[in-house]
Amino acid sequence: MSPYLLLSFVIGYFILLLIVAWYTSRNSNNESFFIGNKNSNWMLVAFGMIGTSLSGVTFVSVPGGVGKESFAYFQIAIGYLIGYFVVAFVLLPLYYRLNLTSIYDYLSGRLGVKSYKTGASFFILSRTLGATARLYLVVKILQDAILSQLGVPFWVTTLIILLMILIYTYEGGVKTIVFTDTLQTTFMLTGLVVCVLYILHTMNLNLFSALEIMKDKGYSKVFFTDPQSKLFFIKQILAGAFITITMTGLDQEMMQKTISVKRLGDSQKNIITLSIILVSVLLLFLFLGGLLHLYGTQQGVTVSGDKLFPELALHHMPQIVSVIFIIALISALFPSADGAITALTSSICIDIIGMQRRNDMTEVTKKKMRQRVHLMVAFVFLLFVLVFYQVNNPSMIGVILKVAAYTYGPLLGLFTFGIISKRNVHDDLVPFVCIAAPLICFFVDKFQNVLLGGLQIGSELLLLNGFLTYIGLLIVSKKVEEQIAN
Repeated sequence: MSPYLLLSFVIGYFILLLIVAWYTSRNSNNESFFIGNKNSNWMLVAFGMIGTSLSGVTFVSVPGGVGKESFAYFQIAIGYLIGYFVVAFVLLPLYYRLNLTSIYDYLSGRLGVKSYKTGASFFILSRTLGATARLYLVVKILQDAILSQLGVPFWVTTLIILLMILIYTYEGGVKTIVFTDTLQTTFMLTGLVVCVLYILHTMNLNLFSALEIMKDKGYSKVFFTDPQSKLFFIKQILAGAFITITMTGLDQEMMQKTISVKRLGDSQKNIITLSIILVSVLLLFLFLGGLLHLYGTQQGVTVSGDKLFPELALHHMPQIVSVIFIIALISALFPSADGAITALTSSICIDIIGMQRRNDMTEVTKKKMRQRVHLMVAFVFLLFVLVFYQVNNPSMIGVILKVAAYTYGPLLGLFTFGIISKRNVHDDLVPFVCIAAPLICFFVDKFQNVLLGGLQIGSELLLLNGFLTYIGLLIVSKKVEEQIAN
C-alpha cells in the first residue's frame, strides 16, 4: 500500500486531534492541566482510560503472543478485575478524603517527606521506561510501514510524533486528554472489531467454529495448572491483581484522570466500568490473536510475535483494512504517550519541585516552569525510544511487565505499609529500603534456576518486590508510642 496514502490519513487524524485540543484547552490554567478542574465526566474518563490501559503494546503484543502462550494472558486479566475493585474501594476513598492532586502526597503526611519523594521518583522512573517502551513499539511499526519508504530516519519519526503530542497537550493537559483519549479509544476499538470481522468473513468462520479450530491448534487454552510454570493460573491471577493496583491505583497518570472527576461515587463508577470493558476487550484481543495465527498460516506468513499483526494487516489485507489498522495503532499510541508525558510533568512539578507549595512564584511563573518541564520530559522520551530502538527486544509486553515488577514494587510496599500499619518509619532510611528491594529481586530473578530449582518466577516478581519493601519498612519503623516516649 502507498506510504503516501497512509501518511495522509495519519496527518488527517492529527489535525482532528488538534481541533479537539484547541476546543478543550481554551482558558486553561495549571489546575486544568493537572486535574482538569475536577470537572471531568466519569463516563468519558472511563472510556478514554481503556486506550491508556491497553496501548499499542496490547494492540500488537497480546495477539502476537497467542501462538506461544495461548490465552494465558486472560488469567492476568481476571486478576485485573480484583485489582480494580481494590483501587475503587480502598485507594480512591483515601485520595478523595485527602483531596490530593498528586497521589504521592499521601506518603508525605503518613511516612515523611523522603518517603514521598522516593515514591514519586519511582513513579517517574517506571512511567518513563514503560511509556517509552510502548511508544517505541508503535513508532517502529509506523517507521517500517510508512516513513522508511519515504527515506525518513527513525529518530526523525520519533521526534515528529513527540512534537505532535506536545502540540495538543501543551496547554490543556488532563482537561484535553480526557477528550482526546475518548476519541482515540473509539478508533482503536473500531480497528480491533474490523480486523476480527474481516478475518472471520475471509476464512468463512463464525465465533464458534473459529474457537473450535483454535482449540485443535492449541491456541485457546486459558488456565495453566502446573505450579512450577510461570503461567500457573494462581500466580497469574495474583500478579494481574497487583499489576492493576500498582499500575492503575498507585500510578499518577491513571489516577490523575480518575480524581479529575468531581465526586468519589462517580470516580468509583468510572473504575468499575473501566474494569468490565477492559477485560472484555482483552478477551477480544486474544480471540483476534488466534484468528491472526490461523489466517497467517493460510497466507503462508512465517513471522510471529509483535511482527505478526502488522505484517498481516499491511500486506495481506485490503487497503481499507490497512488504513484502519494504522489509525487504530496510532490511536493506541497517543493515549499511552500523551497521558504519560502529562502525568510525569505533573509529578515533577508537584512532587519533586514542589511548585504548588511555593508562595514565592506567581501563576505565570509556575505555568512557564510547567511548560519547560513538559518539554524536558518529551526530550527524555526521545532519548529512551532511541535506546529501545538499539536494543530491539522481540516482545515489548514482556519488557514492560518486567519494568513494572522492579519499579512499582517499592510503591506497592510504601502504600501498603502506610495503609495497614500503624507504625511510623525512620524517613531517612526509606530510600535505601526502596532501592534494596528491587536489587534483591534482580538477584533472585537472575539466578532463579539455582535458587528456586524448577520453580519459575514471572509477573509475581512484583509481589516479591512489594513484600521485601514492606519488610524493610517494618525493620526501620517503630511504634508511635515509642516515638512519643523518645
